[in-house]
Amino acid sequence: MDPSLRTSATGMEAQQRRVEVIANNLANVNTTAFKRSRPHFEDLLYQTIQAAGTSGGPIGQSMQAIQVGRGTRLAAVQRVGEEGPLEATGRPLDVAIEGNGYFQVETPNGQRAYTRDGSFTISDQGALVTSGGYGLVPGIVVPPDATAITIAKDGTVSATMQDAADVTELGRIELARFANDAGLQAMGENLYVETPASGPPSQGYAQDPGFGRILQGQLESSNVEIVTEMVDMITALRAYEINSKAVKVSEDMSDTTNTLIR
Repeated sequence: MDPSLRTSATGMEAQQRRVEVIANNLANVNTTAFKRSRPHFEDLLYQTIQAAGTSGGPIGQSMQAIQVGRGTRLAAVQRVGEEGPLEATGRPLDVAIEGNGYFQVETPNGQRAYTRDGSFTISDQGALVTSGGYGLVPGIVVPPDATAITIAKDGTVSATMQDAADVTELGRIELARFANDAGLQAMGENLYVETPASGPPSQGYAQDPGFGRILQGQLESSNVEIVTEMVDMITALRAYEINSKAVKVSEDMSDTTNTLIR
C-alpha cells in the first residue's frame, strides 16, 4: 500500500477519536461536576531516507537528515480539572466543593471511590448517600426525627430534632485530594478511583490547608463550554476532510502510474 494512504488514514482516525471526545463532552454539558476531556496526539515514527552527515571534507557543509513522517496517533485523553460554575439549588442536601477536594464514597464491592457530585439523599437507613446509593465515608446517619439539616462550610453536619431546641452534630464530611487529579480513572456515575498516576489520596476536612470549602444548597456544574466544543468539532471536520482528500490524491496518482505501466 502507498505509505501516503496509511499516513492519511492515521490522520482520519485521529480526527474521528477527537470527535468522539468532543461528543462525550457535549453529551455531559448538564452532568453535575463533569470535567471535560481533551485529546492529545503525537507523531509516529519517521522513515529516514538519508542520514545526517557532512560533505566536502574537513571544511564541508553539514547535511541535515531527510525524514518523512508516517502519521499520527492518539497519545492520551487528558481531563481538564478546572472547577465548573456553582449553581444554587436551594436543596439542603445539595453541597458543592469550592476549591480542591473530593467526597469519598464506598461502592458495593467495598472499593473506595471519589466524586465532586454533592447531590446527596437519605437512604432508608438514614445514611447520607449519593444519587447512586453509595454511602459517604465516613458514614453520616440522620435521625428519623430530624426536621432540618445544616451543613457548615467546614463540612460539619448538624440537625434540629423535632422535640428539641438544641442542634445536634451528626458528623463531619471528610474530603480527599490527590497530587495529580488528571490521573484518576473515571468509572461512570460521576465517580473516580485511585490509580498509580493519581497517587494516593490525602484525607482532610474542608477549609483545612490544601482543601476547599463546602457550600450547602449548591452544586458544581459541568465545565464544558459549548462554543469551544463546537469550534473544535468544526476544526476536526475540516481536518478529516483534508485527510480524506489526501487519500483521494494518492489513489489518483497510483491510477496514473498504473496507466503508464500498461
